[in-house]
Amino acid sequence: MRRKNSLTRKAGELPETDGRRALLTYIKGILASLNPTDRLIADCVLADPEKVISSSIAQLKDDCGASVGAIVAFCRRMGLTGFAEFKIALARDLAQSGLPGGQAQENGSLLEKVFQVHSQSLIETLQINPTAQFERIAQVIDKSRRVELFSIGLSYPVAHTAYCKFLLLGLQASAHFDSHIQLIAATQLEKGDVAIGISLSGTTRETVECLEVAKAKGATTICLTNAVKSPITAHSDYSLYATPSEIKYFQAPLASRVTQLALIDALFVFLALKHKTRTAAKLQQSGEELIKRRLE
Repeated sequence: MRRKNSLTRKAGELPETDGRRALLTYIKGILASLNPTDRLIADCVLADPEKVISSSIAQLKDDCGASVGAIVAFCRRMGLTGFAEFKIALARDLAQSGLPGGQAQENGSLLEKVFQVHSQSLIETLQINPTAQFERIAQVIDKSRRVELFSIGLSYPVAHTAYCKFLLLGLQASAHFDSHIQLIAATQLEKGDVAIGISLSGTTRETVECLEVAKAKGATTICLTNAVKSPITAHSDYSLYATPSEIKYFQAPLASRVTQLALIDALFVFLALKHKTRTAAKLQQSGEELIKRRLE
């Protein structure tokens, strides 16, 4: 089967890592966008992927309650030819992941459980973001005239962190807190500017609207979201995905923020290393002034 180049893949399509598809991570990411029948199949697969690998399509039909035709259609929507290839991709995915978490999470201390959730979230985030796509996004930001960040609620601290890091690099960036001011800022963007929208669910009306307006004005749009197929991706030229997961533990929402911040940090490091001399000079200038504010 012919595969699309990662730089031309449309937002929301199944991502690849080293030429192979991060299947389980992708299924988690599109759960919210699935129809009821596909959701039954996806829930069954995520509940016990090892069992699915050893099951026939008839057994999966009995387990999930969906028809054989619906299962085949689901596999094809994952970019695979049918159930047989789906099982191969699933087996490969489990082998690459090494099945982390599981038993250790059940038997470990509370501290271990929280850290394991964060660790697994970072692994899944790495799986679902192709290196070439990440580097392309970094290059787009680097060449931009200005960067405007859009985000509200609990996602706003991530946007503000990105703004601070871009500022250290000498980029012209801003992140307004008020949603009305954000919309005004979106209307003033133009070709050569970059608009970045950050939304865990990908359905935050204010953030999606700002990206839609920015795109209409000619700006290049980028989203950072935890939902692979969500409204925000439809208005984004490029997408970065933080760990896609259902909230099963009270610490899961924080794990999502950690992975968002990790992606921002990766962008910062990439751009800082690309412009080592300039970055070093700006950090030194900032550090010399900031140190004056420390208490004796």
